[in-house]
Amino acid sequence: MDIATVLGILSATGLVLGAIFMGSGLNVFINIPSLCIVLGGTIGVTLIAYPLKDFLSVIKVVQKALFTKNISTSELISKFTSFANKTRKEGILALESEIKEVKDEFLKKGVQLSIDGLEPQQIQNILDTEIDFVRDRHKLGADIFTSMGTFAPAMGMIGTLIGLVQMLQSMDDPSTIGPAMAVALLTTFYGSLMANICCMPIAGKLKTRSKEEMLTKEMTIQGIISLSNGDNPRILEQKLLAFLPPVKEKG
Repeated sequence: MDIATVLGILSATGLVLGAIFMGSGLNVFINIPSLCIVLGGTIGVTLIAYPLKDFLSVIKVVQKALFTKNISTSELISKFTSFANKTRKEGILALESEIKEVKDEFLKKGVQLSIDGLEPQQIQNILDTEIDFVRDRHKLGADIFTSMGTFAPAMGMIGTLIGLVQMLQSMDDPSTIGPAMAVALLTTFYGSLMANICCMPIAGKLKTRSKEEMLTKEMTIQGIISLSNGDNPRILEQKLLAFLPPVKEKG
């Protein structure tokens, strides 16, 4: 998990919990019926909108996006430059031993296709297809969490209406007004928390990570095509640097 995600989780939850404890205590903000309405309702409505397999698969997408570190662009350029130098000296088959130590599966697959003798255009078609599927998975994950971020406040509003109806029906019994009002207010609170501290930030993180991963994969394809064409290491390096902004390129 990157430092921004850690800091975001700690600061958001820490500030909310700190405000709660400074005002009263955590027990006041715990209400099981409200949790059931918001959490259960949001999951239920999401399952209406998306197939079960898509909803379950998004867990793996989030895990990979938040906890798996992509290969850095500088490391990728350095690795391809090394591959190009070795290829010019010993031939493309010499990379067979090199890719055993490569952890990035996409990079390993692409180099292996090149070693196997496939034409550059065939390699690009295969890898482009894989990129399209990865992009679709990431988009689906972001869409699901965006939908949940939309549904959660709506379920909170439904809970608020339920609480208000219960309260208005029992105005003659003061002892029941408190619990009903708690349901009315806490469901809105839970819905806002779920949407703005959980679902929408995760959707944003998935979109950002997807862009980062797509960049490294596009660079990987360009590097592999250059290797297959036997480009000079310096030319290969310049082709990969063209993917980066000028400031990052200088660095």
